[in-house]
Amino acid sequence: MKSSLVLVLVLVLVVLGAWLLWQWGFCRFYVEADEMAVIIAKIGDPLPPGQILAKPGQKGVQEAVLGEGRHFLNPWLYERVIKPVIVIPPGKVGVVTSKVGDDLPQDEFLAEPGQKGIWRGVLGPGKYRLNPYGYQVEIANAISIPVGYVGVITSLSGEQAPPGQFAEAGQKGIRKDILQPGLYYINPKALKTDVLEIGVNQVSLIGKAGGEVITKTQIASQNVAMEQLQRQVLDEQKDKRISYAKRERAQEAVPAPMFEGRLVQQKMPDYTAALSINQFVEFPSRDGFEISLDMTVEFELQPDLIASIFRSYGDLPAVVDKIIMPQILSVSRLKGSAYRAKDFIVGEGREKFQSDLTESLARSLVERKIVVHNALIRHVNVPMQILDPIQQASIAVEQDLTNQEKQNTAKKQAELNTQLSLIDQAREQVAQQTEKIKAEIRADQEKQVAMLQADTLKQVADIERQTAQVRADRTRKLGGVEAKVIELVEGEKAKGFELKADAFGDPSGFSLWEFAQSLNPQVQVNILHSGPGTLWTDLEKARLGDLGGAAAIQKEK
Repeated sequence: MKSSLVLVLVLVLVVLGAWLLWQWGFCRFYVEADEMAVIIAKIGDPLPPGQILAKPGQKGVQEAVLGEGRHFLNPWLYERVIKPVIVIPPGKVGVVTSKVGDDLPQDEFLAEPGQKGIWRGVLGPGKYRLNPYGYQVEIANAISIPVGYVGVITSLSGEQAPPGQFAEAGQKGIRKDILQPGLYYINPKALKTDVLEIGVNQVSLIGKAGGEVITKTQIASQNVAMEQLQRQVLDEQKDKRISYAKRERAQEAVPAPMFEGRLVQQKMPDYTAALSINQFVEFPSRDGFEISLDMTVEFELQPDLIASIFRSYGDLPAVVDKIIMPQILSVSRLKGSAYRAKDFIVGEGREKFQSDLTESLARSLVERKIVVHNALIRHVNVPMQILDPIQQASIAVEQDLTNQEKQNTAKKQAELNTQLSLIDQAREQVAQQTEKIKAEIRADQEKQVAMLQADTLKQVADIERQTAQVRADRTRKLGGVEAKVIELVEGEKAKGFELKADAFGDPSGFSLWEFAQSLNPQVQVNILHSGPGTLWTDLEKARLGDLGGAAAIQKEK
C-alpha cells in the first residue's frame, strides 16, 4: 500500500515538474514596455469570407492583442508576433482607418467604431494597442490656432448644405461656428480648418510696381518666435492659399492685360512672405495728368463675421482680390479724378483726398462686413512735366521762407544776445544786492547779540542785588533771633535765681548756697561743736576730710 502511494506521489511530482518545465521553458514569453504581441492561432474554425481578424476559437490573426508582461501560450497551437505600440506624441492626432467591421452606408466615408473605414473620431496623445493587421493609424498635426487668428471649419462629410447657407450638424459645407485660439484635436479627414487672420491687416500698394498684403503672419514673425505647432499650422495655411490661387487662376484663364501698348507680365503671387498684388492705383487728374499712388489701407476682419466672409469670398487673398482691391481702385479713380495734379503736391488737397478716400472705402466695404480704419497716402507719383515746375516753384517759395526764417533767426539771435547781456547785468546787480543784504543781516545779528549780552548782564546784576538783600535780611533776622534767645535765656536764669532766693527766704542763705556750689568738690567741711578743751586743740585734731563732711552736713541743714 505504501509503495503504491509513493509511486503515485512520484508520478504526480514527475508530471508536475514536466508541466512546469513545459510552461516555463517553452510556453512562457515576455512582452516588453511599449510593445504588444499579435497572436496567430494555428487551429480553429476557418474565417468567413471578408473577415480579417479572428475571434476566440477561430483560426488566424486574433483580434485581441496582448500587452506588456509575462504570458503563456502553447507554441504548437499559437504563434506570436511582437509589434510596437502606437504612440501619439503631444500636438498630434491619430487618424484610424479600420479594415474590419461593417460596411459603410452609401455616400458615407467616415466610420464609427465597429465600422470599416476612416473613423470619425481621432486618437489623442498617448499609447494605443490597436492590431496593426486590422487598423492603420496615420499621425497628423493637431490644430493650434495662435492669438489673433480663428479657425473656419468646413465639414467634408454629410449631405451638401443649401447654397448660401451654413452647414448644420450632419451636413457638408462651411460651418458658422469658429474655433477660437487654442489647441484642437480635429480629424483632418472629416473637417478642414482654415486659420484666418482677424483684426487689422494692411494692403500696401506701391505705384506701378504692384503691392502686397501685410498679414499677422508676417507681423508676428518679425517680433516673436511662434511655437512650432502654430508655425506648422500657418505654413499649411500658406500652402492652402497657394492652392486656392492656382485653382482660381486656372478657372479664370484671363489673358495678360495691356498697359501703354505693352503686355504686362502677371506673376503668380508669392505667399511665402506676404500676399503680393499685381494691381496698382492709377487715374487721370481733373486737368488730364496720369497720377499713381503709393498707399496703405488698414482693414479689419471681425471674428463673428469671418465665417460669413470666408463662405462668400474665400480666404484672405480672395477677399483682397475680389473685394478690397476693386473697391480701392474704383474709389481712388472716382475721387482722384476730381482733383488737379497740383492738389496732390501742395496745399490741402492731398489731405482732403485721403480723408474722402478713407470715408468712401469704409462706407462701401462695411456692407461686405469689412471694416476700414485708414487709407494712408504715402507717395503720389506725378508726371515730371508738371511736377518739376511745381517743385521749382515750391523750392523757391521754400527758399524765400528759409531766407525769411534766417533773417528772423538773426534778429532773434541779436535779441537773445541783448537779453543775455541784460541777464549778466542783472546777475551782477543781484550779486551786489545780495552782499548788501548779507552785510545788513550780519550787522543786525551782531546788534541783536550785543543787546542780548547787555540784557543778560543787567539781569545778572539784578539777581546779585536781590541776592545781597536776601542775605542782609537773613543776617538781620538771625541777629534778632540770637538776641532774643539770649534775652530769654538770661531772663529765665534771673527768674531762676529769684525763685531760688525766695526758696531760701534769706538772701544770705542763698549766697551761702551759691558759695557752697562753687567750692571744689574735694573740700571737706567739718562742724565742730565746743566742748571741753580749747578751740585750737580741736582744730589740730580735725582733718581735711572732716571739714568736707562738716560742710556737707551744714549744707544739708
